[in-house]
Formats: sequence, C-alpha cells, structure tokens
Amino acid sequence: MTKKRQFETEAIRNQIPRSGFSEHTSAMYVTSSFVFDDAEDMRASFAEEKEKNIYSRYSNPNNTEFIDKVVAMEGAESGYAFASGMAAIFSTFGALLSSGDHILSARSVFGSTHALFTKFLPRWGIETTYFNINEAENLESLIQPNTKILYAETPTNPGLEVIDLEFLGAICKKHKILLVIDNCFATPYLQQPIKYGADLVVHSATKLMDGQGRVLGGITVGKAELIREIYLFARNTGPSLSPFNSWILSKSLETLSVRVDRHCENALEVAEYLEKHKQVNGVRYPFLKSHPQYDIAVKQMKKGGNIVAFEVKGGIEGGRKFLDKLQMCSLSANLGDTRTIVTHPASSTHSKLSVEERNIVGITDGLIRVSVGLENISDIVEDLSQALNN
Repeated sequence: MTKKRQFETEAIRNQIPRSGFSEHTSAMYVTSSFVFDDAEDMRASFAEEKEKNIYSRYSNPNNTEFIDKVVAMEGAESGYAFASGMAAIFSTFGALLSSGDHILSARSVFGSTHALFTKFLPRWGIETTYFNINEAENLESLIQPNTKILYAETPTNPGLEVIDLEFLGAICKKHKILLVIDNCFATPYLQQPIKYGADLVVHSATKLMDGQGRVLGGITVGKAELIREIYLFARNTGPSLSPFNSWILSKSLETLSVRVDRHCENALEVAEYLEKHKQVNGVRYPFLKSHPQYDIAVKQMKKGGNIVAFEVKGGIEGGRKFLDKLQMCSLSANLGDTRTIVTHPASSTHSKLSVEERNIVGITDGLIRVSVGLENISDIVEDLSQALNN
C-alpha cells in the first residue's frame, strides 16, 4: 500500500498527466471545447458513461488539477471550482436549497453573503435566521423543521471570532442538517472543517490560495453526492472557473504552506506589538491568549492566520486618520496578499450597515483589519507604528 503523501507534497506533486511534450509543470489548456474520436465516443461522453472533457464550462484539465489538490488538502471526496468565492457560495446554496427551506447562519458573515441571505434568497422563498457566536448555547432552539443548512465562517470577517467546529458538527449530525463552512481565512493548511463534521467547505481562492492578488476564484469541496448536485447546477448556470485562473491557483497552492507559515509568524508579531500600544483599545487575533475563543482556536487551527483586527482610538475619524498616515501598507478591500493590506470596515466595506448592525457583529467605529503580508516584519511594524504615533 502506498504511503499517504503529506500536505506540502500533495500540493506540489498532485498534477494532471503530462502531454506528449513531457513538460515538467502542468500545461495550460486554454480551450473552450474538446474533440471526440467518433460518434460513439461523443455519445458515451455526453451520456456520462465515461469520464471525458466535453466543454470547459463543465470541466477542464486545469480545473481538475486545482480541484484535486484542494480536495486532497481538505480531506474531501469531490469538488467544483468557480469564477469567484461568491459564485461558489451562491451555487452551493442554489444547488441544494428549494423554496420553503431555511438556513441557520452565524451572524458574522461576509457582506455579500449577508446580502445573498437577506435580499436575494428570500425572492425564492428561502429564509435565513442568524445566531450570535457568543450565544452558541441557544443554537439548537433556532433550528426549524425546514432547516436544511447550518452555515458559518471561522475565523469570521472582520471580527475574527472563532466557532467551535466540533460543536457545530455534533449539532448538525443530531438534527440531520448540512454543515457548510467558509474556510477562507484559515485555508486547508491551518484547518480542515471536514474532520469536525462539515459536509461542505467553501473558499474564496482569490485570497490566500492565490496569495498574490492576481486572479479571482472560488471552490466548494465535500461529500461527493452533494458536489454532484452543485456540479449539475453550475454546469447549467455557468459560473465555472477559467482554465487560466485554475492554472494560476494550482501553481499558487504549491507554496501555500510556506507562505501561510510566514503570514502567521508576521501576524502574531503584529498582534503582540499592537496589544501593548497606548493608541490601541484592544486586539483580536486567534492565537493571542487574550482572544475570547483562544482555546477553541488552538484546538482546531494549526496557527492563527494572517488577519489581525484592532480598535484604534478616535472612532471613525481615528480609523480614517490612521489609514491616511500609512506609508507602505496598501489600502484595499482584498486580503491574503503578499503585501500587507489595511481596511477600516466602518467607513468602507461595512459602511452600508447601521451602527447597530455593525456593533452586533463586532465592527466598532475604530476597528481596523490588517491582512499581514510577507514583507520583513520590522518594516510592517514600523509603518503601523508611525501611523499610530504621528
């Protein structure tokens, strides 16, 4: 029996077969369609009696390689790749839910996911109830007879709350509902939700999976029978990932572990520095002992991730002032880049929420989110320091 390959090896050596040119790295298959040997080959392929690429909206060798890597990393059975993280989230819900179904979701979710739950899915008779992470003991009381999916991000964006995956997995198993986890912030290198009972795991591959701010992408992996439904939905609605982006993302996964290791090292140093600064009211980082869910984080995560959240003094104006004083760090809504990125959610990404809505999910007026990059740690700290001190 062949020994199971380790995470880093799988990320590098899991490749599609070489072509007749014997290339070392995988070839790029930028083609919209594929040809058949004869009429019978074409018939059998469309009848799905054989595995063969037909059309790149359905499958493509580059997509297959990217999917296979993430499936192996997450310990999943199957997967499907999408044009963006939100395409993955929408297609997952669109494929598995019907009118009259109910979603139970953690309140702290990405803004576009919140819009999907509150503005778009209700058009088709699909309702969502939110639960607060710090009141998880009340979770079971919110489950309804028509609850189909329990959904959560962990760590959350941008407040970095950590949810106990084992706890969620046990509840979903007891009530026979699907557990869907957004694992974008942790990546499969730091956390594998399927180990704790998740049925499906979704990612915005745009973030740490790419890691260099180049391409958009998304992916859902998990149980084969569920992915089959998602595949059929996506095959007919068309949100598939392009072969070029798949090729980029597959190559990026080869360095995921080394990049995330450095991201985490830098982020912990940033968090420890900020925790001592007189202009900072509080710091959130999963691997700080002061984090309210520190024990859960160290149980289910290898390291704390690359995102640090902190409260700068001065409210909204204090947050905007801090951003204006930064000299090196980028101001952007993205995250997971080699470059350190700083965001002030209250005046940008979450500005359309009311103050009350922001406070419910831990987004205070002075909250700053730092996606800690791969620059030398002394330069990152120096830029944050001068912006806080001036």
